[in-house]
Amino acid sequence: MTEFYGYRRPDGRPGIRNYVLVLPTSVCASDVANIIANQVEGAVSFHNQVGCSQVTSDLEMSFDFEVGFAANPNVYAVVLVSLGCEGCQCDEVADRIAKRTTKPVEKVIIQEAGGTLRAVEQGVRYAKQFAAEAAMMRKEKFPITELLLATECGGSDPTSGLAANNVIGALSDRLVDEGAATILSETPEFIGGEHLLAERGVTPEVHDRVLEIVHRYEEAVRRACGEDIRSGNPTPGNKAGGITTLEEKSLGCIHRGGSRPISQVYDYAKEIPAEQKGLVIMDTPGNDPSSMTGMAAGGAQVCVFSTGRGTALGNPIMPVIKITGNASTYAKMEDNIDFDASRYIKGTHSIEELQQELYDMVVDTCNGRQTKSEALGINEIAVMRTCNYV
Repeated sequence: MTEFYGYRRPDGRPGIRNYVLVLPTSVCASDVANIIANQVEGAVSFHNQVGCSQVTSDLEMSFDFEVGFAANPNVYAVVLVSLGCEGCQCDEVADRIAKRTTKPVEKVIIQEAGGTLRAVEQGVRYAKQFAAEAAMMRKEKFPITELLLATECGGSDPTSGLAANNVIGALSDRLVDEGAATILSETPEFIGGEHLLAERGVTPEVHDRVLEIVHRYEEAVRRACGEDIRSGNPTPGNKAGGITTLEEKSLGCIHRGGSRPISQVYDYAKEIPAEQKGLVIMDTPGNDPSSMTGMAAGGAQVCVFSTGRGTALGNPIMPVIKITGNASTYAKMEDNIDFDASRYIKGTHSIEELQQELYDMVVDTCNGRQTKSEALGINEIAVMRTCNYV
């Protein structure tokens, strides 16, 4: 059985990175969190645009993603940074994290620390101590069955459905057959193909749940905006690349899920338990950074992301491997794209051969190989919303 090297966390899960996460609990703490992280080797942070001025259902989604990021196995320890008066209160975030994991957590509250400079000093001290502890950890071998792979598709064109997503689907099938777990995401991009996915549900409940999340998404957009979701999807870039309808985009998108049965459906940013194996769906938006945020919060250690038009996106805590089926895109954006699947369209390589290469790249990434987005320090995130700010 294939093995990879990782860091054992208190809950037993393996992390393939060993980050100290400086986690802003709201937009008001984001800049301070980034100043702290930028001064500590091994620390990461990001701009959090939510965490306050939200109704209950929306705020819960923010709590879920923050707690999920903290609990992700790629994170050794967490420094929480809050303003002090936001909706995602620092103490509550810490309490919720403690229910998921016993990894180290410290808190910095800007209003209580006495302003930005004192908060930064306090946060840097915590982060440096955690980074020193993290550096002492030794890697262990783990079986591939302990891997949770996220899959994403963005900036699509016809080559995504013809090549890149087929390679990812073959990879997903192989990992599922070996006892690992993979995630198919982007609910709006199931539209028109949802019945095909539902038929693969392992139980009637999973079958019905696949249909439910798709219909719920469409209805939510109608109810909130009075518009059809098709007014914003496919995107202008998708259309320029040659995709004409949402159904066309969906049929290409769902190739990422391979052909294996669908074991379970999870809500956005909810924990995917370590004992979960097989192919699962997470109910995420089609927006790429938001979708990847949900899967990272669910516990995914690594993501494979297909893009026909090209994208520079990454993630703060989850390595993102970019794959394209478009030879022109690979040539133009080699700084950002890790894997060239256009070789299938050219006829020089089979799907099986490319799947083996991508499998090896995933294992190498688990063992420490940097993806191009990691090397560039690209860390954008977005978070799914239920409504406007209040």
